[in-house]
Amino acid sequence: MKQSMSLIPTLRENPADAEVRSHQLLLRAGYMRQNASGIYSYLPLARRVLQNIEKIIREELDHAGATELLMPALQQAELWQESGRWYTYGSELMRMKDRHQREFALGPTHEEVITSLVRDEVKSYKRLPLSLYQIQTKFRDEKRPRFGLLRGREFIMKDAYSFHASPESLDETYDKFYQAYSNIFTRANLNFRAVIADSGAMGGKDTHEFMVLSDVGEDTIAYSDTSNYAANIEMAPVVTKYEQRSEEQRELTKVQTENQKTIEDICSYLSVSAEQCIKTLLFRADDQYVLVLVRGDHEVNDIKLKNLLEVDSVDLAGAEETKKILGCAVGSLGPIGVENIEIVADHAVKALVNGVCGANEEGFHFTNVNPERDFKVNRFEDLRFILPGDPSPDGQGVIKFAEGIEVGHIFKLGTRYSEAMNATILDENGRAKPMIMGCYGIGVSRVMAAVAEQYNDDKGFVWPANIAPFHIHLIAVNMKDQDQANLSEELYSQLKKARYEVLLDDRIERPGVKFADSDLIGLPVRVTVGKKANEGIVEVKDRKTGEMEEVHIDQLQDAISKMISM
Repeated sequence: MKQSMSLIPTLRENPADAEVRSHQLLLRAGYMRQNASGIYSYLPLARRVLQNIEKIIREELDHAGATELLMPALQQAELWQESGRWYTYGSELMRMKDRHQREFALGPTHEEVITSLVRDEVKSYKRLPLSLYQIQTKFRDEKRPRFGLLRGREFIMKDAYSFHASPESLDETYDKFYQAYSNIFTRANLNFRAVIADSGAMGGKDTHEFMVLSDVGEDTIAYSDTSNYAANIEMAPVVTKYEQRSEEQRELTKVQTENQKTIEDICSYLSVSAEQCIKTLLFRADDQYVLVLVRGDHEVNDIKLKNLLEVDSVDLAGAEETKKILGCAVGSLGPIGVENIEIVADHAVKALVNGVCGANEEGFHFTNVNPERDFKVNRFEDLRFILPGDPSPDGQGVIKFAEGIEVGHIFKLGTRYSEAMNATILDENGRAKPMIMGCYGIGVSRVMAAVAEQYNDDKGFVWPANIAPFHIHLIAVNMKDQDQANLSEELYSQLKKARYEVLLDDRIERPGVKFADSDLIGLPVRVTVGKKANEGIVEVKDRKTGEMEEVHIDQLQDAISKMISM
């Protein structure tokens, strides 16, 4: 492609509203432009990067036995009403009406559409397993779009769905997709981890996220320092064994703690440690209330709580709500004397001796609190977030934290959608049974941003060769010089015939501008045609290492092949 005939509008300065490196460089290097908050146009360079990523995805999914189709982005409300998600998905679902007042949504995902499609076409177990995927634009009305392509309202996604007659078949396909995803992200040159995750609004059980390690990641990964164990912190179980302190239980005492509302306040006021305090929180679980207890230095893991209670949602009760239900302020909550509300506690609470908790009365706390003696707990469970230094759940090493960007997510949906939408098959005995489903997503535009985050320097991008929009940036220093112009055109043709993707900078621009733009765009190899064009000598530069050499055009392809493995 000739640069003079393309749209690559580079910028010298970082845009003021671009917070992270990938966002800054994708704008500066002319890869994309913002149309509205969280909505971008992909310019020619970005489109080529996306096509390279999509090519890798297609190759790996085809190898895993999946086939590609394309479904509508505009989805009927009736399908979402069948699954129940029309009422529960929330404000991120972009809803609209047509001229006949029929309701539609712009698809954030396609479980309902694919289930209805397969339901109508597949009737026998003999047609299964079946794996289908698409690459398509998705829409989610994010409350706060940020970090460019990492959290937008319109984005490119690969979503795949599998249908099965047995759980064993689903397990087999799930493993194939797991391997395909590992291959995809490896081929994309990403530093990633596959982590145990929560299925969230998607439903189903058994799920993994594929997280790219990055300082700008919005998710925290808990991983072992000595094994391959990794999980989203919401899903990492705590296996710490707690031992009670060897001291006599003292008499329960009510003490005045006026204006002392937080754990930090109480610790300072009563000269106790956070480990000796009981943090008491009221949660609303669907339409019921539950009192949750954790140690003062721990935080309640709401995902664990939701899964434990087997409810659709859990929300921390507000100040007015807490006052109405328990008759006191949030800072004075405690479990003693509470009736008619289920009390669940983290395992660490059970080991406390002579602890401290709220007295359910403004300005008062209890000291010398002992679980079981002073209050009853309906059940002790793992309810807290794992912490750095905790034992790894797999028994190997201790936990460390890292930030991650989610680029892929795979789920075992089970019969969550097929039962709701009556997607059944006849089994080998002629009995109707719901299809068993899997779901597998990759954020294609997110992958581009993740690669951009990991492959850059102070001058611009340093794209891996198989992801880069072009392999070679061919620069004619002075297009008004006939020798340079002719040699540049000759090399442009030769390199393309050698199956290299070439961007020819044939603009009438100053050399400094061309070289700065070349570093910013970040193609793997730069070939410069300059003053020695009449001798057939050009300069070759490796963008990654910065190494340069002058070579005769007869040795040019050998020099390039040392820098790029095709």
